Amino acid sequence: MRLLLCDDHAVVRAGLRALLASTDGIEVVGEAGSGEEALAVAARVRPDVVLMDLQLGDGMDGVAATRRLTAPPEEKGAEGDAATPRVLVLTMFDTDADIARAIEAGATGYLLKAERPDELFAAIHDAASGRTALSPPVADRVMARMRSPRPTLSARERDILRQLARGLGNREIARALFISEATVKTHLGRIYGKLGVETRAGAVAVANERRLLS
Repeated sequence: MRLLLCDDHAVVRAGLRALLASTDGIEVVGEAGSGEEALAVAARVRPDVVLMDLQLGDGMDGVAATRRLTAPPEEKGAEGDAATPRVLVLTMFDTDADIARAIEAGATGYLLKAERPDELFAAIHDAASGRTALSPPVADRVMARMRSPRPTLSARERDILRQLARGLGNREIARALFISEATVKTHLGRIYGKLGVETRAGAVAVANERRLLS
């Protein structure tokens, strides 16, 4: 099995390479420190699985890279003639938003860096075979989200939430969006209800945790 490592920390990549060298059937054929580099290296070495971090510093993040790697050949542009690898996310982040974005981008699995080595090896094999591989905490969050899906915010509610994050008051938000203060208050009430909060600070905190402002 040919594996490509993508993580913006060289020490992490070195540790993973050393760890994977101890197991049979997995060959690390390349490394990348950014999303852009992952695309270029994958096109050259054609891995079966890409072990992908989500946070990659400046530039393309792991979700965008995953979407490009798993896209149909006709949508890949310069990488269009490369085989489509499976992408297994390996990250420290387990928020609902991160999990949803990665899975929607085409990731076969989502693993946390706190997992034991044998679980990592098993997940890589599962991913290579096209089977879903999820860390238990991630699987729990996915199931909970499916049982009680959270309501989505409208475009206007997102606009207001962005203004909240800037620290603007109701009057300033109304002026910025060319609406009345009464309309701002109505939207704020709906936002609080959807996010399960009671304060402006709480709304911004939840929005940041779920990456609703990106």
